[in-house]
Order: sequence, then C-alpha cells, then structure tokens
Amino acid sequence: MRIEKVTLTDIPELTDLINSAYKGGDSNEGWTSEGHLVEGTRANEQMIIKYLDNKDVTILKLTDETNKIIGSVYLETKGAKLYLGMLSVSPSVQNKGVGRILLEEGENFAKQHHCTAITITVISVRTELINWYERRGFIRSGKLVPFPTNAGNPKEPLELIEMEKAI
Repeated sequence: MRIEKVTLTDIPELTDLINSAYKGGDSNEGWTSEGHLVEGTRANEQMIIKYLDNKDVTILKLTDETNKIIGSVYLETKGAKLYLGMLSVSPSVQNKGVGRILLEEGENFAKQHHCTAITITVISVRTELINWYERRGFIRSGKLVPFPTNAGNPKEPLELIEMEKAI
C-alpha cells in the first residue's frame, strides 16, 4: 500500500470511491454508509477540482498493490488546526485498518504543518462512527454544525457534531 497526494488524473476514480464509501450500492457492504440517512451523491468531480485548487487543501489517497485507490482523506489547514474530513474507505476493505492508516497519516500531516489540533465533524446520529473516533482520541467539542448543503439530501433533519484531538 502507498499513500500520496491526489492529482487531477485521480479525480474520476476518487469520486467513485467517495460515493461508493458513503452512499453507493457497495456502501451497504461496509459499516460507514450514510445511505440510509442521505440521498444523492457525496462528491462530484467539480467539487474535487475545487478542493484541489485551494492551497490549504490536500487530499491523500491510499492505493493497493494494483494501484487502485482504496481510501482517501481530505485535509485542510485552518490556522493552527487541521480539519480532517471525507475519510473514505472502499467498502470491500473496511475493517482492515485502512481508515486507521489514513487517520494516522492525517495526524502526521498535522504535525508536519505545525498544527496543534485536528477537528472533524460527524453526523450526530452516527454513534458507531463517533465511538470509532473517540477510541482514537477525539473528544466532542460541544459544537454543532449544520448539515452541509453539498453533501446530499438528508432524509431527516441532520446536524454534525464537531470533535477534536490535540496533537
């Protein structure tokens, strides 16, 4: 497995991975699907291009031995904090440590960029995901964030909780 920055040539495969991990037909294979909560796509190619055009954003990909993208993570420096989001793992390799590898790489990135903390947001009703992040040292900040308008159409009212981990 290899971790490196996403490039423009990765965008179609990356977009497919993100949508598969969050809401695609394959997402039901994994435990992180939000398809039962949100309709529509999680990401599109224009969104990813916009992210890559932002100097404060880095998207990392994890590839397998065939060079297929099996995981990715969005990293955005915001002053002394790093926002980590859109942690995506192919449903076929969930529960195999891919998410943990990407999270650790995000922490390394934060340290390299002199960040003092990592923040994330999680859908408030996703208790299994919140618990996963808590086991990795994240704590709830108490801050609630509206569900983003570019992340699909919620099937019910949703909000995000912010979590943080000191580095």
